[in-house]
Amino acid sequence: MVETIGEAFSLGWQLKARCAYGNREGMTSVRRCTWSYDLDMLTLVATRGRDFPLSMVASRLRCPRCGSRSVTVLCMPPSNGDRRSGAA
Repeated sequence: MVETIGEAFSLGWQLKARCAYGNREGMTSVRRCTWSYDLDMLTLVATRGRDFPLSMVASRLRCPRCGSRSVTVLCMPPSNGDRRSGAA
């Protein structure tokens, strides 16, 4: 099981962040934010370190469009023929 960004980077995984803000805030409906972005794994490893847990990546992000701290990170393993061989 992949638990750190270093492991995910070595295996060629990709991370996609998307804003999870919208639809309801209390009793009021709010417009949903549709921001999403493919995160750069090399930058994450360089700034957070190889041992940074994947489960904590979302807690360090903020939506640049609406400012919400409610961001979801999707972890996408590579397709079968698209594996790295332990880079960096």
